[in-house]
Amino acid sequence: MKLNVKLFADGADIAGIREMASNSSIAGFTTNPTLMRKAGVSDYKAFAKEVLTIVPDKPVSFEVFADDFPTMELQALEIASWGKNVNVKIPVTNTKGEFCGALVKRLSDAGVQLNVTALMTLDQVQRVTDALNPNTAAIISVFAGRIADTGRDPVPVMAKSVEIMKAKPKSELIWASPRELLNIFQAEEVGCHIITATNDILKKLSLFHKDLNLYSLETVEMFYKDAKAAGFNIAV
Repeated sequence: MKLNVKLFADGADIAGIREMASNSSIAGFTTNPTLMRKAGVSDYKAFAKEVLTIVPDKPVSFEVFADDFPTMELQALEIASWGKNVNVKIPVTNTKGEFCGALVKRLSDAGVQLNVTALMTLDQVQRVTDALNPNTAAIISVFAGRIADTGRDPVPVMAKSVEIMKAKPKSELIWASPRELLNIFQAEEVGCHIITATNDILKKLSLFHKDLNLYSLETVEMFYKDAKAAGFNIAV
């Protein structure tokens, strides 16, 4: 199976990162404070340094966690210093809803490789693209999965985002928060550069074009074996 869209593993479990780092089909890694908290990470920098020893030569995104732009900028510069393969994740707004554009421009102009995250609208994509320095590589993460959670089709949004971002050829679009394997092929079709996925979704790649009759039979067998193992009994 040959894909043009790059697969990035999304998570904060060290064992999972190590497993995916050995997978040649995985082109990069992303994480965020929520995933790190869920994985029990308590020392941010120590965790990041460990990840970078496991993944020394593929892109890795680490996110700032301040809520004011001056502190975000200091954190971004520190995170960027951890490795040449680091992308610094900046949220599209702070918790007050204030747009990050001025910060993105300063950091991008300074040569910091950004991953601007949590975007969900085309207006946000346009404004972030406008703020990027054309000579600095960058990523824009549009949360297609969360758009879909609201009952909206994310495909047109992602397709239009690809077009908008052509104004900055060194920028790449991430289809973020996918919900199923199908999203990988949707991202491929609209020309997304990258899709992030958790390990459980990435492992489903082995199901690509699996015979559906066989898959049906295996499902029946699973139900039967689990009922038997549970000792279920109905007197008839």
